[in-house]
Amino acid sequence: MRSMRLVGITVAALVVMGSVLEAQDRPASPRGFTATQFGGSYDAEGAYQGGHWIDIRYGRPILRGRQGIFGEGAEYGQQLYAGAPLWRVGADQTTTFTTEADVLIGGQRLAAGEYSMFADLSNPTAWTLIFTTWQGKETFREDNPNALWGAYGYTDEKDVMRTTMTVDETPRSADNLWIGFTDMAGQGGTLNIIWDNQRAHVPIELAN
Repeated sequence: MRSMRLVGITVAALVVMGSVLEAQDRPASPRGFTATQFGGSYDAEGAYQGGHWIDIRYGRPILRGRQGIFGEGAEYGQQLYAGAPLWRVGADQTTTFTTEADVLIGGQRLAAGEYSMFADLSNPTAWTLIFTTWQGKETFREDNPNALWGAYGYTDEKDVMRTTMTVDETPRSADNLWIGFTDMAGQGGTLNIIWDNQRAHVPIELAN
């Protein structure tokens, strides 16, 4: 019986140790993924055919009790830049936006492909959403002059498209950053970026 108790204690200790190590390895900002498929139609059997995918991969920072994370006046957005020239629209690795088809975002055409996505927050009521061909680093220390960690080292020569997002204040504070789509109909809907009490949004649709 004594040996069985010792085995039980040992197993419990290993479980606790494993949980502690897992918590230590857990990133402060969990990775996020959002996707939509649109532009297709349903056949007679109810199967969706011919749609095009959009995928967005990003880090999801958490407020952890902070208020007014975006700041006000001349300081608006500066805390999120953290010394970079733009906001990475997330945390850690550069945010990526992949589309299978040409789309119009705020009336501006973006060709099918994979892009890094940034935001210029210099106007608190109208963010500039930026799509570039900069690659993203997997780690901060990766030695790749053609890739960025977040927005550090960003320059505009790889910009592909810029568009304007309308910014509203929300009645509730979102604890995690959320990027996603709303009101998606057959050919398009709205792309949203929501964190704290700020919601930036812009129409998105398939390009002809």
